Amino acid sequence: MMKRTFSLLLTAALLVVTCACGGETSTSSQSAAPAQSAAAASSAPAQTEPEKLDLTLAFTGDINLDDDWYVMQYLKNSAGGKLSACIDPVLLEKMNQADLCCINNEFTLSDRGEKLAGKAYTFRAKPQNVSYLKEMGADLVTLANNHIYDYGKDAFNDTLDNLSKAGIDYVGAGRNKAEAAKPLVYDLNGLKVAYVNATRAELTLYTPDAGENSPGVLSCYDPAQFEKVIAQAKRQADLVVCCVHWGIEYSYELEQVQKDTARAYIDAGADVIVGTHSHCLQGIEYYKGAPIFYNLGNFWFNEKDLLTCLLELRVTGTKEDWKLNAAVVPARQAGCVTKYLTDGSSVYNLLESISVNAGIKPDGTVYEKK
Repeated sequence: MMKRTFSLLLTAALLVVTCACGGETSTSSQSAAPAQSAAAASSAPAQTEPEKLDLTLAFTGDINLDDDWYVMQYLKNSAGGKLSACIDPVLLEKMNQADLCCINNEFTLSDRGEKLAGKAYTFRAKPQNVSYLKEMGADLVTLANNHIYDYGKDAFNDTLDNLSKAGIDYVGAGRNKAEAAKPLVYDLNGLKVAYVNATRAELTLYTPDAGENSPGVLSCYDPAQFEKVIAQAKRQADLVVCCVHWGIEYSYELEQVQKDTARAYIDAGADVIVGTHSHCLQGIEYYKGAPIFYNLGNFWFNEKDLLTCLLELRVTGTKEDWKLNAAVVPARQAGCVTKYLTDGSSVYNLLESISVNAGIKPDGTVYEKK
């Protein structure tokens, strides 16, 4: 199924001028007004109902397309090069059907560069592997993470170029600070949706912050810097999606800084927060009605046996009065294969047990516990 058409707003702000039609439209006001001729009545602008929204925003956790890493070796040597033998077709279909699908890109796309000295794990994928992102339905990828600069400046810049050539947008990194901090804004049937992305995932800093004239990522070790980016996005959009790379690897426990900054980011204008980096699921919290998905964990990253999910955010209502509902599509990563779970109770029970104030219904719908 083809994705619905949408437009990416390339300007920092879009000024829309509308003309207000004078006069009352109720029955009582019409009876008090002079009678109109049929011609005049037919020329009057018709009242139209606000366009109804029914949008799906999909998110995955970490993926890795490094040619020498577990999942890609499995793809080539055991799955006959078929991505559908590695990621369940049910999941791939949902990712491709979403109005926007966002994936955390944990590798460079380049043939150039050298491993950063002293770094234990470094990931580099061949440029042609970008085709697998397309097959997954990726519309945009988050790049503010601890592996996007693993092979230095040239490989980093190649990654940006290769994504752009493939028609995949990116957020959270750039050739300079202005690009790395720029919100990615889409117009979806009149609803402007902005994505922002930052990282605070490294104990030892290998990945550089983007500078005024130097490439790198947007970090949020200084939360105030990211709050300004979020506030800028809120001025440009109706709905702001805040993606953060954070948390302790392979731990269900939340760091206090995650809780504190998540709430600050919502106060700054974020409508939903989606986390990555921990390689395992972390809990969900609602703050002022806004959902915080602290970590989506691995989606298709390595050989480990881990429960995971595809996150779907459904936006309904109208541009002026929209509503956000969340659901998790249950899955399991094991042996380099990510399978859809027809019985999602294991994922739902885990998530509910580690969440702050969220519950999961039998159909995967997420709700706030009052």
